[in-house]
Amino acid sequence: MQQHYNVLFLCTGNSARSIMAEAIMNQKGGLVFAAYSAGSHPSGAVRPEALHQLERSSIPTNDLRSKSWDEFSQPDAPKLDFVFTVCDNAANEVCPLWSGQPMTAHWGVPDPAAVEGTKEQIEKAYCDAFFMLDRRIRLFLNLPLVSLDSLAIKREIDKIGYQ
Repeated sequence: MQQHYNVLFLCTGNSARSIMAEAIMNQKGGLVFAAYSAGSHPSGAVRPEALHQLERSSIPTNDLRSKSWDEFSQPDAPKLDFVFTVCDNAANEVCPLWSGQPMTAHWGVPDPAAVEGTKEQIEKAYCDAFFMLDRRIRLFLNLPLVSLDSLAIKREIDKIGYQ
């Protein structure tokens, strides 16, 4: 495979999990990976708790915004190599046709925005989601993509979703 990859993280609202995944991948992926996020029904706003978790982890939050997955099915959109759904709702929806037939996988992560409780319980939910995404992205970044064939890559990225 090539030496530069575009990755799209999908979630229904594009307000927390997919946003955090985009930011983590862009920080850790260096020049090899460009990450994006989108939602099937974007909320239009990024959750402040997600931004706070990223900032606590020293990950830049500028330029993060809630956006529709329609942006990535346009002719001028980046050619996607990988598309990961991070919520069960998005995994069950009919996605647009992506240019270039990217490899897809479901990396379900519990929704921290759905947690009700004390400030500490909510903060823990965002922290847990962040660390689950961070671990999966680190595993993905350590795959020898250049030396694996497409079937082997697909098997490996599917396995990561269970980590």
